[in-house]
Amino acid sequence: MHKAPHITVASVVQLSGRFLMVKENDDGRTVYNQPAGHLELGESLVAAAERETLEETGWRVRVTAFLGVYHYTSQHNGVCYVRHCFIADPVCREPDRELGSEILQALWLRLDEVRALEADLRSPMVLEVLADYEHGITYPLDLNKGWPQ
Repeated sequence: MHKAPHITVASVVQLSGRFLMVKENDDGRTVYNQPAGHLELGESLVAAAERETLEETGWRVRVTAFLGVYHYTSQHNGVCYVRHCFIADPVCREPDRELGSEILQALWLRLDEVRALEADLRSPMVLEVLADYEHGITYPLDLNKGWPQ
């Protein structure tokens, strides 16, 4: 039986040559991922990306560009994820903010450090997104038509 695809968002946030990442618990596995999560009913993709980044890392960000749509079916749980990925600038950190219960740590990693964690990444999308970012792929935010602002 096939499950309906999950609509998700993720943010690529870079500061001083490091990427904002999360170390999280995924059904008993410790994995690394970009700040990411599910779109909520009535929420725009941009608002979801900014919200998920804040909830998972304690960082307020401002989305500046659209990176792309990515597709992955997890071998772990059989769920198909359709990830809308954005590029965002860090605005400020809220040090007293409690992070989501599944988040073990928010951290800043260099690209080579993320690559070294390949076996522990939540999905292949993590490196695919960073490769596209490194290649300078961006699209304007108004590419996302029909979503609430």
